[in-house]
Order: sequence, then structure tokens, then C-alpha cells
Amino acid sequence: MDLMKKTIHMDQVRCSADAQTTVEDDINITDSKPDAYQLVTERGKVEVEEVRAMEDHVHIKGSLKFWVLYISDEEIRRPACMEGSLPFEEQVYLNGVNSSDAVTVRAVLEDLSVGMINSRKLSVQALVDFDLCVETVEEMEAAVGIDGEEGVEMKTTPLQALDLVIAKKDIFRVRQDVELPAGMPNLFEILWQTCELKEMTCRAQDGKLALEGEISLFVLYEGEGEERPAVWYETTVPVKGAVDCQGMREGMLEKIRFGIGHQEIEGKADADGEERKISLELVLDLDMKLYEEVRMETVSDLYGVEQEMEAVRCMGRCKQLVTKNTGKAKVSGRLQAGTGLPKIQQICGSFGEVWLGAIEPCPEGLKLTGTVSARILYASQDPDLPFCCLKDSLPFSYVMEVPQACEDCRYEVEPALEELRVSVADSGEAEVKAMVSFRGMVCEMHEEPMVTAVNVSQLDPEKLAALPGIVVYIAQDGDSLWSIGKKYYVPVARIKEMNDLASEEVKRGDKILVVKG
Repeated sequence: MDLMKKTIHMDQVRCSADAQTTVEDDINITDSKPDAYQLVTERGKVEVEEVRAMEDHVHIKGSLKFWVLYISDEEIRRPACMEGSLPFEEQVYLNGVNSSDAVTVRAVLEDLSVGMINSRKLSVQALVDFDLCVETVEEMEAAVGIDGEEGVEMKTTPLQALDLVIAKKDIFRVRQDVELPAGMPNLFEILWQTCELKEMTCRAQDGKLALEGEISLFVLYEGEGEERPAVWYETTVPVKGAVDCQGMREGMLEKIRFGIGHQEIEGKADADGEERKISLELVLDLDMKLYEEVRMETVSDLYGVEQEMEAVRCMGRCKQLVTKNTGKAKVSGRLQAGTGLPKIQQICGSFGEVWLGAIEPCPEGLKLTGTVSARILYASQDPDLPFCCLKDSLPFSYVMEVPQACEDCRYEVEPALEELRVSVADSGEAEVKAMVSFRGMVCEMHEEPMVTAVNVSQLDPEKLAALPGIVVYIAQDGDSLWSIGKKYYVPVARIKEMNDLASEEVKRGDKILVVKG
């Protein structure tokens, strides 16, 4: 006798580890760049180039890309930019990993500090966080029926589980030409640029994943003309489209992680041949997982009317969705110009990142704490320091509502900086208002015995002969028509019919007529 089964796929983290490393070195400014008078700001990006698993260890190889905006040591102080790269190799202990495992490494630049040794040499120091994990996909087979049910009585129980249907990485390309507003000078050279991904929304559709969001673009450039004016421009670029994905269906639960991969930003001529366009080409990296919430009846017990049947069980684990929720938190604060920095004349651009520090269960759900790292580039009237930058971290705390939050739940929360607004409070202080959004998915692992096979044998003639052909059974605590039918090898439907019962529930003292057919 064969069981009809449905296979459920569950993603599991088999082993994981966190690690940190410091990347540092002294870097010479390239000969083609002017001497440095004062550093303004910096930005960086960690690129993982190779991941190699060994017994209980993972070898990581990559590089730190960095860009530095500074004021040149020339007769007329002008902004200039240099870029560089620092390689790194790190060996991280990961208990349980072996050489055949595929290890996922997420590298995050936690801190980047650049100092000036002299006008031609800079010191670069960075702290890089590594999040390593080995994910596996387990299969659980749930019995949902029996092939050939004649002479078999089944008892079922409801089962709810998340079935991992799609797990893949993909990309989405963004190409956009941005026209400079009238009145701004033509582009001569782009000195500094930032490209930040704001909150992205996505929706599973039949055969594709629909995406929508926006990118914040900032450019500081040298304009055409004898005075070589330093001009800045900030705008948002809409992102809308779809990624083809075979097997995707509308209504699936999506868990998507977005990141900006390769990007190119450069000046471009318009229809009149003037450099008045900013060409943006970038690649969005998508780490995609799509689930279906499965609800079904599974076989929990059975017996035969004409044969002896014994259910074989083992403990089964399934992943269940507790909730999928979103939330938003307002963050505000003030950034002050430090000692030695000139007063604020005008805000040029504002940039920020969200750092989620801790996720802790609380009576209302999940308490999320972290910081928004804010940077403000501003122009001053000081001819020696025409541009300066304010930097600080603004703390936040937010409670995301989660029903039945417990210690055994698995919390996956992705933060995003949805909005960052800056205004001048006074000549030495800027006011920051930010909106942080959260996408949370809370799951728990549920264990219960699952029927995996059925042992079938002939009924014992002596046991069968000992059973009465007709009996009035007096129900005890815990009895049901199922347990009574199983004891006497009688179908439940026959007992219900003979006793004119509407349900299978009985209570203590009920008299149930049982006739062996």
C-alpha cells in the first residue's frame, strides 16, 4: 500500500558565523591629481572576489574600493577626488563547514576612516564585517492520502508550512539619462558622485517579479568656463520594471534583498552636442526567495478493516510563517560643525545608511534598535575650505508588531533609508529628519510526528475471533468514533450511520452500538 505524499522544501541555516577584519594602508595620491590641502569626505565599498570553504574554515579574498573627496592645495582651492583599492584575505572559523559547501558571505563596510599624512599621502583604515552562513534546503514528505483507500480508515490533521519554491540570484539593469536643469553650467568633469538605493517594493506575478522604487543620485562637478565653477546637482531616478522568473506565481511570499552592484556615472552630450546629461548605468543585485504558504490535511493515523495496518512515523520539521510585516520609524537630530570648520552657507547633498544593531522579542513584538549614519556635504564662504562635511550617527528604536513572538522564532528584518531631509538650523548646525522603513518576516520551526510508511499484514484470526460481532460500547474519557472503530476494525461511517450520529465526537457514558460487518 502506497502513501500519496507532498514534498515541502524548507531553507535552513546549517551553520553561521560573524567576523571582523581591519583593512588599512598608506596610499599615495596619484600623480595626475593635485596635492591635498584638506580632506572633505570619503566613501567605500567592499567587494568579495573569492570564497573557498575548508574543514571548519572559510577563506575570503576581496578588496576595499574607496573614494576620497578633498580640497586641493592650489592657489585657488578646488575640490578634487582620488580613488584606490586595498586587497584583503581573511580566514574565518566556521564550525561544521566542509570543502563541498557553498558558503554565502555578506561583507559590510562598518567604518571607513581616511587621514592625511601629508599633501601626497593618505592613511586609509576600514573595519569590515563578515556574515557567513551555509544554507541548505531540506525536503519533508507529508502523507496526504493513500493510493487505494478501500478498506482503510484514515485520520487527518491540518498542516501549515512555508514551501520554498524559488531561491536564486538575479540582476536588474537601470539605464537612465538625467538632463541638467537650465541655468546650470555644462559638465566638464565629474568630481564626486553618490548613488543610493531607496526603499524598493516588489510583487510576485505570474512568471515575473515586478519592481518599483527609486535611486538617489548626487553629482559634484566642475563646470565649463574659465572660472571652473564647482557645481552640485541632486535628484532621484525612478526604478520600475520586472525580472523574468520561471515558476513564479502571483500571491507568493517574497523575501528579496537588494543591493547596488556595478555602476557607471559619466557626462554625456545632449542633442546639441553640449555636455548637459548625466548617464547612469547600474546593476541591482537581487537575492530572491519565493515561498508559498501551504495548507493541507495530512495523514496522522490509519487502520484497516480487513487487514492489519501499522503507521510508521518519524519526527518531521516544517517552517511556518508567524507574520510578514512592515513598519516605519522617524529619526531626527542635529549635526554641528566641529571646531575649525567654517560656517554653513548652503547644503549641497545629504547621504545616509541604516545600521540595524539588535532585534529583541518584547511583549508587543520585536524591538529594533540601530543608528542612521548621516553625512552632510555643505558649501561655505571660506575660500580655503569651500566644501566641508558633517558626520554623525542618529540612534533609533522601533517596535514592530509581531503576534506570538517567541525565543524560538527566526527573525529576518531588512531596513532601508526611505527618506533623508536636511535643513540649516543656523550657520553652525544642520537639522536632520529621516524615515527608516523595515520589512520583516518571522517564522518558526514546528516539529510533529509524520506518517512515512504503512506496514500491512493479515489480521490475526484468534484476535478477530475474540472480538464480539455486536457490542454496545460505553464511551470513556478520550474516546472518539475513530478510536472505537480502530478497536473493533469497523469503519467510522458505519458506526455513525448505525447510531444516527452527526459527528465523530462522543462523551463519557455515551452508549455506542458497534456491529462487525
